[in-house]
Amino acid sequence: MSAKIRTRIAPSPTGFLHLGTARTALYSWSYARHFGGEFVLRIEDTDVARSTQDSVDQILESMQWLGLDYDEGPIYQMQRLERYREVLERLIAQGKAYYCYSTPEELEATREAKRAKGEKTLYDGRWRPAPGKTLPPVPEGVQPVVRFCNPVDGEVTWVDLVKGPITISNREIDDLIIARTDGIPTYNFAVVVDDWDMQISHVFRGDEHINNTPWQINIFNALGAPLPQFGHCPVILGDDGQKLSKRRGAVSVTAYQEDGYLPEAMLNYLARLGWSHGDEELFSREQLVAWFDGTHLNKSPAQWDRAKLLWVNAHYIKHADNHRLAGLVAQQLTKLGIAVDATTVDSHLPQVCALLKDRSDTTVALAQWAAKFYGDVKPDPAEKAHHVTELVRPALAMLAEKLAQCPWDKASISAVLKEVLTAHGLKMPQLAMPVRVLVMGTSQTPSLDAVLALCSREKVAVRLLGA
Repeated sequence: MSAKIRTRIAPSPTGFLHLGTARTALYSWSYARHFGGEFVLRIEDTDVARSTQDSVDQILESMQWLGLDYDEGPIYQMQRLERYREVLERLIAQGKAYYCYSTPEELEATREAKRAKGEKTLYDGRWRPAPGKTLPPVPEGVQPVVRFCNPVDGEVTWVDLVKGPITISNREIDDLIIARTDGIPTYNFAVVVDDWDMQISHVFRGDEHINNTPWQINIFNALGAPLPQFGHCPVILGDDGQKLSKRRGAVSVTAYQEDGYLPEAMLNYLARLGWSHGDEELFSREQLVAWFDGTHLNKSPAQWDRAKLLWVNAHYIKHADNHRLAGLVAQQLTKLGIAVDATTVDSHLPQVCALLKDRSDTTVALAQWAAKFYGDVKPDPAEKAHHVTELVRPALAMLAEKLAQCPWDKASISAVLKEVLTAHGLKMPQLAMPVRVLVMGTSQTPSLDAVLALCSREKVAVRLLGA
């Protein structure tokens, strides 16, 4: 491509960054990176009543966690009001926009009358200037909005990057309000000015914006501005088959971080939730950038599947660096009320993660395993009664005695276990199961000698005495 590729993500800070927006951000970022272009972060904060700094902070935190670095931004729309006013005045002066003094009550009465006749409830154009038309007297004390003079005839057609050719008649849309009574621009106007000024070449967004696109294309044309290419991605459906959204079933990106998911797993899963590269299910960030050229985007809605996400996350945990995992697990242990010092995080906890990460699909699950080494363990009474029998108690006593004296490493512990088994004529499961229950609180653990070697000698002694 000869022209510079510039994409953007433009979340509204009226709530958290949810999964649909995160996926759109990922596609926009990947497309720009694939073609050596630029990615812009814009904060669309013109909904003053609902926009909050907490939401802005969460959006920025989510982008950072996902590793979606941007070349420009964050750019805030509320800091661009003078630019929007300048463009509005130009459109009004050129007769491409006009002041409308209709009150909300008048508009609703008009809509009700149209509904009664079975007509579309479009704006009736009473304040739209036209040759030979006499406009109503300007009412006293009414602050006007500004409306765009949408073409009354013809069609708007574009070739969508996802859905292919789309055509919508101008008769299906009306004269859009592009500035409110307080002068703050509405979404469809501000986004056009922003994309024009920021030289955005490609716009990926959810397909709920398809109905906005004809208005935006007409405004681009009225301004004489070059059109970006549009790609409208289908929605993500929740478990109930309904669209995930801020108001229905969506969970913030940062909530997944808190729940122990790795960012590379989330990126991998989100990318496949609406796009494919052959049959590849697992791929790196670098592979995604190499492959994502805007093709192979699904036209149908995607179904959110938590089990699939857990499977992907388990894969990345299994292959993650143990010292990195130790830092993440330490944060989760703190939430469980278990503090580990820096030396432990640097030296011992990575060994625990290495032993147990194959059994964990989140860092929360891994921390629950790790907690058995650093916190208290309370065996399940039913499991303890089942495994810690009178037959095995003498062997447990001998094991405790031998472990108190042997070198504390895996090989020495293994030798002691074999010695106790031989002395009491037991098979490994007969001894290993009760030891696991007493020491780790569960009968299912990795290799017993490896587990005991990572548990302190003192903890093992105290827990075996609980037999």
